[in-house]
Amino acid sequence: MRLISYRQNEESGVGVMVDDEGFIPLANARPDLPRTLRGLLELGPDGLKAAKLAVAGKDSDHRINDVVLDPLIPEPPAIWCVGLNYVSHREETESPVTKQPTMFLRIAASQVGHLQPMVRPKASNEFDYEGELAVIIGTGGRHITEFDALKHIAGYACYNDGTLRDWQRHTSQFSPGKNFVATGGFGPWLVTADEFGDPYSQTMTTRLNGEVMQNASIDLMLFRIEKLIAYISTMYPLNPGDVISTGTAGGVGFRRDPPVFLKAGDTVSVEITGIGTLINPIIDEA
Repeated sequence: MRLISYRQNEESGVGVMVDDEGFIPLANARPDLPRTLRGLLELGPDGLKAAKLAVAGKDSDHRINDVVLDPLIPEPPAIWCVGLNYVSHREETESPVTKQPTMFLRIAASQVGHLQPMVRPKASNEFDYEGELAVIIGTGGRHITEFDALKHIAGYACYNDGTLRDWQRHTSQFSPGKNFVATGGFGPWLVTADEFGDPYSQTMTTRLNGEVMQNASIDLMLFRIEKLIAYISTMYPLNPGDVISTGTAGGVGFRRDPPVFLKAGDTVSVEITGIGTLINPIIDEA
């Protein structure tokens, strides 16, 4: 099952995709279910089961081009991001190998949905792309073991961890370069874990104006999803709707010769096999 978060006439809703363009508003099929994806996940596994049953056999009656797609979880409890999680990215940045994951947090306002513009801020000309696999937590918990970790996942999505490189380098902390408003893309939809299958059998590709910039097997992740869930849940009780963006591969713009930075008029896409393609145009801050 594939789920979206959308807005239409200033009202938020959850949609169940029937194909790559058409969806069924969950509020039409089951008015009693929550109108946010986070709310649906907070019902536990029964929430996703109820959504699937509600739309079974129905035809789509809405198109994604007729609504505004929000980040999948517009107000997540937390957005955990992993830095330097592929050897190719560590090598291109000349970063040392660490015994534990490199972690930082994003804020909700830094995200936009599929087909919505990512905004290059006035404060920087070094806006860079980072294609990543996002994990969305369905069942919360503390001190989750690696053995049990995958049971806590509701689904997966594409993420573009857009970064202002000069702001990222202000200090040893990444966060300033990662939290400008509307600089990260999150979508196009949540693919439930049962449909996505083995994440390590999938491939991730980032394109800039159609040109391949990053391409990697998710199997090349240094700290695997199970480790990340166990590590984060040791310090923080994971909640339904939490997001973990699992890191980018080599090929980022600021390590190219000459560097390639995003500018108004560009289009960035992040494609992950088994999910689909997150697309975001780039505009300048007004």
